[in-house]
Amino acid sequence: MKLTTIARDVTYTCLFFMSTLMITNASVAATDINKYLRPAEIPQPSNNLITESRIELGKMLFFDPRLSGSNWISCATCHNPALGWSDGLPTAIGHGQKVLGRSTPTILNTAYQPLQFWDGRARSLEKQALGPIESAGEMAQSIGKSEGKLQSLIDELSALKGYRDAFEKAYPGEGITKKTIAKAIASFERTIVSTDSPFDLWIKGEKHAMNDAALRGFKVFEGKGNCVKCHNGFNFTDNGFHNIGLKDASDAGRYAIRKVKILIGAFKTPTLRDVALTAPYMHNGAYKTLEEVVDHYDRGGVTKENLSPNITKLNLTAREKSDLVEFLKSLTGAPNPITYPVLPTE
Repeated sequence: MKLTTIARDVTYTCLFFMSTLMITNASVAATDINKYLRPAEIPQPSNNLITESRIELGKMLFFDPRLSGSNWISCATCHNPALGWSDGLPTAIGHGQKVLGRSTPTILNTAYQPLQFWDGRARSLEKQALGPIESAGEMAQSIGKSEGKLQSLIDELSALKGYRDAFEKAYPGEGITKKTIAKAIASFERTIVSTDSPFDLWIKGEKHAMNDAALRGFKVFEGKGNCVKCHNGFNFTDNGFHNIGLKDASDAGRYAIRKVKILIGAFKTPTLRDVALTAPYMHNGAYKTLEEVVDHYDRGGVTKENLSPNITKLNLTAREKSDLVEFLKSLTGAPNPITYPVLPTE
């Protein structure tokens, strides 16, 4: 995958949008439509710029079950490209078939997110990449010495010429370390980006890309539904943390990271990109369908303690709910084809 094919052309003028969007098969205002445009470039740190060799190495590591202590769990076990880069489960299953307490978030468009994990505890994709590998409950790499929990993995990778060569090509002179493992996986994850959805085609002037119901749903999304309060911008997230009043309120969420009362039970606003592919929904997999999600917000949540001030009863009509679901579905594009890597055996 070439970097030039990852970035999307966003050189559309405001005048173009205003003129085309006002002529649709439903009356939808073109207010501030530029906020939904894809950024011109994928964010990447200066010390880990995306290259072909880094992407390929990261892909190998992402799909390699040897990154787990049991040698049968890979990153792709939970982040499956066939399941919207999630796993289709209410909550994840980790080492020893242990059922974990939170759902597996998609890695789609994580390059655009400043904080990673449901509670935002990792400030970069590089730091996120090592978290599940080292976690005893997830991939459970065994404890070693100089490189801590990843020493056994480093020894295993270093024994394979295929990996030695791949690391040298991607990170010349840096060797196989925790840092280069993290950087390679992060480089691959930055290429997992959404494609143009019907909504994207519509804002680019293809007025028939969305049906009337989806267009009405967009009005609800930005208006009565107040969804845009948290789900805004190209990635449809404010990258913030909110307690949305889920029934299960036992998980402290962001409060475990930052001791601020409003963050008790608060979790990161997930992207809505490809949302039709990533059920079940919420950090605990509470809802199986988008219809159930809309119902939750319509009633203003379930548990009111520490509820975000953004969550209030909406009093949506049946048609408004249905239209809103149609709009949410319009945010899903055709998946990018993914080829599986050949893993080194010697």
